[in-house]
Amino acid sequence: MIDIKLSTSMPGLAGAGTVHHIAWRVENNQVRKVLRDDLLKNEYYPTEILDRNYFKALYFHEPGGILFEVATDDPGFTVDEKESELGKTLMLPNWLESKREELEDQLQQVTVRPMEGE
Repeated sequence: MIDIKLSTSMPGLAGAGTVHHIAWRVENNQVRKVLRDDLLKNEYYPTEILDRNYFKALYFHEPGGILFEVATDDPGFTVDEKESELGKTLMLPNWLESKREELEDQLQQVTVRPMEGE
């Protein structure tokens, strides 16, 4: 149970100190479907199920305006690369591939070091 205090104050501006969304994990599509049906029954108006490549998700807003995401575990991050390769290259969704160079230019260089004991 989450108790949310309703307030008449203005919403914050996007950035530091505000919440963009809160993500919740569900085991599979069946659990997510039951939750979606409950949300509809309680007039929360969730989105349709969206394919996010690594997981399937739905979204809804609570009365205070915070966006909630409910996402499945599957298919997982190994859908397009081996577990041993995770984190070594920037993986982008198809709809952002055309902006790869622009996005990579904005990123700070990351150095991956082995953990002690590896």
